[in-house]
Amino acid sequence: MKLKINLFLLLATVSSQFYSQSNAITTVAPFLNIVTDARAAGMGDVGVATSADANSMFHNSAKMVFQKTEASFAINYTPWLRNLTDDIYVGNITYQQRIDERSAFGGGIKYFNYGEVEVTQADGTGSSTGSPYELAIDAAYALKLSNNYSMSVGLRYMRSDLTISGTSLTDFEPSNGFAVDISGYYISDEMPFSEFNGVIRGGFSITNLGPKVSVFSREEFLPTNLKLGGGFDFIMDDYNQVGLTLEFTKLLVPSVDGDDKNFISGVVSSFGDAPGGFSEELQEVTIGLGAEYLYNNAFAFRAGYFKENENKGNRNFYTLGLGFKASAFSVDLSYLISNTVVNNPLENTLRFSLSFDFGDVFEY
Repeated sequence: MKLKINLFLLLATVSSQFYSQSNAITTVAPFLNIVTDARAAGMGDVGVATSADANSMFHNSAKMVFQKTEASFAINYTPWLRNLTDDIYVGNITYQQRIDERSAFGGGIKYFNYGEVEVTQADGTGSSTGSPYELAIDAAYALKLSNNYSMSVGLRYMRSDLTISGTSLTDFEPSNGFAVDISGYYISDEMPFSEFNGVIRGGFSITNLGPKVSVFSREEFLPTNLKLGGGFDFIMDDYNQVGLTLEFTKLLVPSVDGDDKNFISGVVSSFGDAPGGFSEELQEVTIGLGAEYLYNNAFAFRAGYFKENENKGNRNFYTLGLGFKASAFSVDLSYLISNTVVNNPLENTLRFSLSFDFGDVFEY
């Protein structure tokens, strides 16, 4: 389906990740922060401190060394703006490999397809058709520093090609950028309580940390993100388990014009440059809360909530998810229910994930 859109509307849509608010912070390549795997999506987009799975690389690659199988492979598909068109989507694939009991590596590709876009000039005198896209290629290495704690470093290449022939966008080159991720993950030993056993989880990540990227003759910040999270697993018996996870996220880019800052000074200033002072800095923190019920490690029911301040984008939604796991593969689905007047590009869509585990089983 061809999506007809005004040239300037396209640019605004890309830069604000479809959440346009007067005080919202915009960056280049916001697709890097879109959650695509259905397990995390079913739990309010949390993932930095959840248990390890085949999509650990996207949220916190330090979790890879706690993956129980030797290797895993995942495919994720997320429709985008499904209420308007049927050919815009975000998809990614990941592969993770345990090297030994203490180390692991992984790689992945993420692709945002804008579909076939017909762009009209601002004065309405002409139009052109193109197929803009954005992609990222990732690699990461994780190492256990103790039996319960690991850290990881990752490298990312990003390319954004929004050029459309026959428009003023033809004069601009595709944008290219590099970034690193740094993350850590903690998971406790199983602890006995009076009515159940429990496991504590915790994690952090700093993602998309890299130099500013040239886009449409301007230098723009990458969507550098800080995530902090924690969780607890209630292990009722051999068949029933409930996990709760809470996550906080802050965008580490300047709240106001950062033309005179590089990416390092932008990160530092992002903690104290909001025009409204500390109260506005707190508005820049999003909250995600997720719950997961597992039965026999084969069936999963998930629910979550995500909250962003109304002055910083106003994403506010509930999520639901289901999962089924057989010995070698898992299928996960998630659904989003918006709780705000702001249109969410994921309303009325199902996010789908398929993952495979293979190789030897590790214990931790």
